[in-house]
Amino acid sequence: MELKLGDQLRALPGPILITGHTGFKGTWLIFLLEYLGIPCVGYSLAPEKDSLYDRAKLEGRIPEIYADIRDFSSYKKFLNTHRPSTVIHMAAQPLVLQSYNAPRDTFDVNVMGTVNVLDAAFASDYVQAIIGVTTDKVYRNDNLGRAFVESDPLAGKDPYSASKVGAEAAIASWQQIQKISGGPIVVSVRAGNVIGGGDWAQNRLIPDLVRAFISGQVAEIRNPKSTRPWQHVLDPLFGYLLTLEHALEDNSVTAINFAPTEKSFTVAEVAQIARESWGDSAKINHSGYEFTEQLESSQLHLDSSLSQQLFGFSGSWNQTESIRKSIDWWKRVLLIGMAPSDCVKEDITEFLNTKFQKIDKFNQ
Repeated sequence: MELKLGDQLRALPGPILITGHTGFKGTWLIFLLEYLGIPCVGYSLAPEKDSLYDRAKLEGRIPEIYADIRDFSSYKKFLNTHRPSTVIHMAAQPLVLQSYNAPRDTFDVNVMGTVNVLDAAFASDYVQAIIGVTTDKVYRNDNLGRAFVESDPLAGKDPYSASKVGAEAAIASWQQIQKISGGPIVVSVRAGNVIGGGDWAQNRLIPDLVRAFISGQVAEIRNPKSTRPWQHVLDPLFGYLLTLEHALEDNSVTAINFAPTEKSFTVAEVAQIARESWGDSAKINHSGYEFTEQLESSQLHLDSSLSQQLFGFSGSWNQTESIRKSIDWWKRVLLIGMAPSDCVKEDITEFLNTKFQKIDKFNQ
C-alpha cells in the first residue's frame, strides 16, 4: 500500500507549528514529520536534561524558539514570522502528581496557554487548522469501567485533568467562534496513556520501571490495580496527523479519541510485561499501595470507534507490543549504547512498515 499520509500537509504553503516540541511526544513528532517529509517549526520551553530531545541532540534541527506558551507577545511574533498553515498544540504541564504541587501553574499553562494558541491563530490569515491535544482524563469518571466516547460529559477530579477540561472549554468556545465568524478549524484530540522510548519523566510508570531496572533496585509499583489505555506514542501522533488532514476538508468533527482497541491493562500487568521484557535482573514489588481514589481515577477506558470510522485508525502495536517496544528501546540505548535518534528512526520505520506494508529508508 502506498503511503498517502502527508500529501495534503506537504502541499500547504506553511509548515506545521508544534507547541511543546521539546517534550516527549513533540520529539517523536519531529522525527515522524521528518520521515514523511512534512516541514515543521517548534515553540516550547527549553528541553530538560536527559529528555529525549536532549538525548537525541535535536537542538537547531528545525526552526524553533525556547519560550513560554503563556507569553502571548512572544508566541504571536513567532507565529507571524513562520506563518504556519496548521498547529498541533501540545505545550502543557502534563503530570497529575505535579499538578497537586503547582495547581495554579498547571491551570495557567494548560488553559491560558491554549487560549493564546487559539487567539493568535484566529487573528492570522494563514492558519487553517488547529489540533488541541488534551487527554483521556477529561471525562467525568465514576470508576465504573465504561469506555468513554467523545460525547460523554467532561469533568476533572485532580488539578491536571480539571485544567485540561478548561482547555477543552476554550477549544469549544473558539469552535463556536469559527461557526459564527469563520477562522481555522479546531479539533481536540484525547489519547490514552502514551508510552515509548525516551520518556524520562518522574512519576510515570515506564520511566520509573526503567530507572529501577538499570540501577538494580526493586521497582515499587503504586496503584497496581488501576487501569489505563496504554498505547505507543506513534499511534496517537499518527492519529493527530490523520485528524489534521481530515480537518482541512471537513469541520464537522470537534473531538476524537485515540486508544487501543482491547481492554485497558492494569498497572500490575504493564509492570509484569516490562519486567519480562527487561530480563531476569529486573525486580518489581507487586504489593504496591493504592491511593488512586484520593488523587486520580482508578479505572479508565477509552472508546476510539469514531477514529476507526472516520479514517480506519487502529494501532500498529497492541498494548503488550507497545510495552515491549518501549522497554526494548531503553535496552538498546542504555545497555547496548545505540544512539537514541537511531532507535527512534528504527521504531518509526517498523511502525510505518507494519501499518502500510511498505519498506522505505528513513530520510537522512
